[in-house]
Amino acid sequence: MRAIRVAMLAWMLALPALAQGADNNAGGREAVAPAFRQDILARFDTPWAIAPLPGGGALITEKPGGLWHVTATGGKTRIGGVPQVEARGQNGLLDVAAGPDGRIWLSAVVPGAPGGDLALLSARLGAQSLEDLREHWRQEPGGGGGQPGGIIAFLPQGDLFLTVGDRMRPEEMGPGILRGVILRFPAGGGAPVVHSRGHRNPYGLVFDDQGRLWAHEMGPRGGDELNLIRDGADYGWPAVSNGRQYSGWPIPDHATRPEFAPPALYWTPVIAPAGMVFYEGADFPGWRGNLLIGGLRSRALVRVGIDADGRAQELERFAMQRRIRDVAVMADGALWVIEDDNPGALIRITP
Repeated sequence: MRAIRVAMLAWMLALPALAQGADNNAGGREAVAPAFRQDILARFDTPWAIAPLPGGGALITEKPGGLWHVTATGGKTRIGGVPQVEARGQNGLLDVAAGPDGRIWLSAVVPGAPGGDLALLSARLGAQSLEDLREHWRQEPGGGGGQPGGIIAFLPQGDLFLTVGDRMRPEEMGPGILRGVILRFPAGGGAPVVHSRGHRNPYGLVFDDQGRLWAHEMGPRGGDELNLIRDGADYGWPAVSNGRQYSGWPIPDHATRPEFAPPALYWTPVIAPAGMVFYEGADFPGWRGNLLIGGLRSRALVRVGIDADGRAQELERFAMQRRIRDVAVMADGALWVIEDDNPGALIRITP
C-alpha cells in the first residue's frame, strides 16, 4: 500500500503545473483591512479603465463614453473626439491603452446590431482631443447582451491581444465565431487570429516578466477563473465551469473534461475580478512579481502569487469597501485603482 501511495505521489508531482491548479479554490479567503494609505485623486462617472502614459499621468475611460487625461495629482482634462458608444448595462466605452506604436487604443461597444458591437479602435492623442480615429476591427457576429470583455494587452514588439466575451450568447460560441476568445492582432497589420477560446467574460489580461499571458474571467454562479493563456488552448466555457448556472443547474467541472485547460486558480464564491496588473513597483517590495486584481463583488484588491511553473495562489485580499474596476502601475511607480460607481473614485495607493 505504501508503494502505491509513493507511486501516486510521484505521478501527481509529474503532472503539468496547470493541472495542479485545477482544484485551487481561493473563494473562501477573508479580506483584511488594508495596511496602506489611500488618497482620492479625482472622481468620475462610472470609470472603467486606466491607461498610464509614458510621460506621466494617465487616460481614464468612463463607461458612458467619457475620456479624461489625468495628471499625477488628479488634475482632469476632458478629451474630445471619442467614438459614439452603446452605453447600457455592462457595455459602453471600455479599455484604453497606450500602444508601443505611439497611438492610443480603445475598445468599446459601438452602435450596430441589437445590443451593440464590440470594436477595437485607435487614435493619436492631441492636446484636448483624439485625432485620426480609426476602427480596426468589429466583432462578427455583432450584438448580444453584456459580458463584452474588451481588455487590451501588448507584447513589446507590438502585437496586440484583445479579450472578447461571449456577449451572454454562449450557445453561439464555436469555430469561426468570435465570441469567448482572446484575439491576437499582428503588429504589422492584418486580420486577427484566435489565440485561445472557451472564455466567458474576460476582464483582465496582462503579461508577466517571463512574457507569459495571464487572463481572468468571471464565472457564472461561482467559478471565477485565473488562467495562464497558451496559444491554441480551449478553456472550456460553456461546456465546463467550476460554477453553476444562475438557476442552480449544475455545469460539469473542469476535472470532468481533461481536453480543456483548467484554471490556475479559481474562486467559489466569486470575487467578480476586474482589471489586473503585474506588479514590479518599488513601493511594495513584497508584492513584486505578483498579480494585483480588482474585485467587484468582493469589493477588494486581491494579491496573487505566480511561480515559474505557472502555479498561482491567492496571498492576500484587502477590503477596499468599494467595487474595484481597474488597477494600474504608473510611470512613477505609484499604484492607482478606480472604483466602479458614479461617482467613482480614483485612488492612489502608497505604503
